[in-house]
Amino acid sequence: MPYKETYPSALLTDAVEAISSLPGVGRRSALRLALHLLRQPAENVHHFTSAIDNLRDHVRYCKRCRMISDDELCSICSDHTRDRNLICVVASVKDVMSIEATGQYHGVYHVLGGIISPIAGVGPSDLTIRELTERLQAAENPSGVEILLALSGDVEGETTAFYIYRQIESYGVKVTSLARGLGFGDDLEYADSLTLGRSITNRQIFKP
Repeated sequence: MPYKETYPSALLTDAVEAISSLPGVGRRSALRLALHLLRQPAENVHHFTSAIDNLRDHVRYCKRCRMISDDELCSICSDHTRDRNLICVVASVKDVMSIEATGQYHGVYHVLGGIISPIAGVGPSDLTIRELTERLQAAENPSGVEILLALSGDVEGETTAFYIYRQIESYGVKVTSLARGLGFGDDLEYADSLTLGRSITNRQIFKP
């Protein structure tokens, strides 16, 4: 029978179980964190747990681009200095953060919420592709809009980009993709800011 670590308190056990449910956190790391929290002043721990509660209960998703936000529109969509005719399509909120960190992009975004992955059971209807087409339908001059497909260079990312292209090509929009300074299969999250910034600046016409 495999060894199972036991703790002197049911409350500690519950805390370890909760913390170890986080990705990349094993039970031993969870125990260290739980014991660390026990050593902190109560107000520090209450602030920590309150921040987590507020994140889960009150964070919103921008009604236009699906970026996380405190308000109905995120700070990027609310910024009138951004180029609204340049829409960068990304898989996740983390990708927005990576691109913003480059300081080389001044358009707006559209967060898909993932990429098409039959193996993971994710199809086009699970993503916000329909919402993207609705944004184009609502545009005064769709032919003046550029869609920058900033998706990973692996097979699933390419498949998603091709599917989106087929859905939006009839609107006459300009469709571009990141210059291939990123290696095949690279995620935007792990690209350094300089490489990613150059890929944005030197973006190229999307070729299906």
